[in-house]
Amino acid sequence: MIDRKTVFEIHRLKNAGYSARQIAREMRLGRDTVKKYLENPEVTLTIRKPKVSKLDTYCDLIDSLLSEYPLIKAPVVFQRLQEKGFDGQITIVRDYLQKRRDKALKNRQAFIRFESAPGKQMQIDWGHFDTLTYGATKRKLYALAVIESYSRMLYVQFTHSQRQEVLHQGLLNAFRFFGTSPEEIVVDNMLTAVTERCGRVIRFNDAFLDFLRPFKIVPVACNIRSPQEKGKIERSIQYIRQNFWPARTFTDLMDVQNQVDQWRDTVANVRIHQTTGEKPQDRFAGVIPRPLPEGLPDCRETETVLVHKDFAVIFDNNQYTAPPWTVGKHLILKADFNTITLYHLQKQVTAHFRSWERKQRIELPSHREQVKKLQNKLWQERDIAFLSSLCPEAVDYLSALAAARQPVKKTAAVLLILKDEYGEAAFICAIRKAIAHKAYGAEYIRNILHQESTPKKQHPPVKLKNEVLNKIRLAEPSLAEYDAYILKRRHDHE
Repeated sequence: MIDRKTVFEIHRLKNAGYSARQIAREMRLGRDTVKKYLENPEVTLTIRKPKVSKLDTYCDLIDSLLSEYPLIKAPVVFQRLQEKGFDGQITIVRDYLQKRRDKALKNRQAFIRFESAPGKQMQIDWGHFDTLTYGATKRKLYALAVIESYSRMLYVQFTHSQRQEVLHQGLLNAFRFFGTSPEEIVVDNMLTAVTERCGRVIRFNDAFLDFLRPFKIVPVACNIRSPQEKGKIERSIQYIRQNFWPARTFTDLMDVQNQVDQWRDTVANVRIHQTTGEKPQDRFAGVIPRPLPEGLPDCRETETVLVHKDFAVIFDNNQYTAPPWTVGKHLILKADFNTITLYHLQKQVTAHFRSWERKQRIELPSHREQVKKLQNKLWQERDIAFLSSLCPEAVDYLSALAAARQPVKKTAAVLLILKDEYGEAAFICAIRKAIAHKAYGAEYIRNILHQESTPKKQHPPVKLKNEVLNKIRLAEPSLAEYDAYILKRRHDHE
C-alpha cells in the first residue's frame, strides 16, 4: 500500500504526459499499481503510526526557548520541562538540543530574491486578528491570505476557524476570485497542509492532496522557520494588519468580509506595488488563466446529525430546526461561512443563516406552524377525541404526552384498552394520580391500575365483518337516565 504523496505524484506525472509504463519506471512501481491508482485514487490507505516520544509534546516549548536563548543549557531546559509535567530523562533533551543547536546558532544569511512566472505560483498563510463578540460569545478571528506571486494580486478570506474544510472553502473562493488556479501552491507547516516532515522528506496532509488533485496543483512546503521562502505572503499579512485592520469596527463575520472585499478592490489591488512598480490588478492581466475543473468540489463542513424530538439538530453548540416529519431521522448538515443547510437523501429540506453566537435556537416560523398543524390534526383522531371526552384530566394528560414528544396516537389506543379492562372510574382515578406524579406513558397507567384495581370480566362484543365498524367506540350509557325515564312513565300512568 502506497501513501498519498505517491498517489499525488502518480497523477502529477500523468498530467505531465507520462504513460503508465513511464510512471512505473520513473517511480519504481508496478504497472498494475500505477493503473489502479490512476483509475481510483481514493483507495483506502493503512498508514503505520509514527513512533511516539515523550518529548513530542514539548518540542514547541524547547524551540521557543532556543529561539529566545540560543546558548541555553540542557539542565535549564530540563527544569522548565519538568515544571510542565515532563517525566522523561535529560538524555533525550540533550539529543534534541544537539540536533537543533547548529540551526539555532547560525548567523543570518543573505537570500536571493526570486520572481515566479505569471500564473505559476500562489502563496497562502493564516493570520490571527483578535476576536469578534456575538452577544455573550467571543469567537477568534483569522484571515486566510492568498497571493498570486507574479502580480501580487491579493485575496483575503476571514473565518472563525482554521479547520481543514475551512481552508478548502477559502482556497476555493480564492480560485473563483482569480478565475484560475496556480501550478504550485506554497504553504508553511500548518497541520492542514503538512502532517509530518523530517528534513527534506515531507508528508502532506491527505485531505489537502485530495483537494488539490482536481486542480492539478503541486504543493510546496517551506522549511521550518524560513519565512523568507514565502516572503510575499508574509508581507501581505503585515500589510493587512497595518493598512486594513486599524480604526475599523465590525458587527459580525459577514461585515468583516464585506469590508475587506471593498478594501481589496479599492486599495490593495489597485495601489502601486513597491517591488513591481505596477498595480497588481494591471499586472495580473498578463496571467494566462488555467480553466478551473468542471464540477468544483463541495468543501463545506459536513456532519451527520440527528433530528431530536424538539424538531432541531445540534451543530456548533446551537440548535437549528428542521421540518417535523424529519424527527428521529439522520440528516446531512453542510455549513459554510454564512449558511447551514440540511439534506435528507441528497435533497435539501431546509436552510438557516448561520449563528456564531453559542447556545442559541435558530427556528423557522414555518417549522413551528407545521408542528401546530400536526397537533391539531392529532386531536381530531377518533381514539384521542373519545379519550378527551372522558374527563378534563384526560385532556391534560394527552397534552402532556404531546409536550413530552411521546407517540400520542399509539398511547391513546393502549389507554382505551386499559379503560375497558378496569372500568371508567378506576381509569380516571389512575389518570389523576399519574398527573400528580408527572408519570406520562401508558405503562405508568397500567401499573397504577394493576396495583389498585382488578380487571373487570370482559364479555367480548360481537365481531362484525366490517373491521371499521368493530373500531367504533360509544360512550357508556347512564343507567340513571333510564331509571328516571321508567319512573316518569309510571308516574304518568298513575
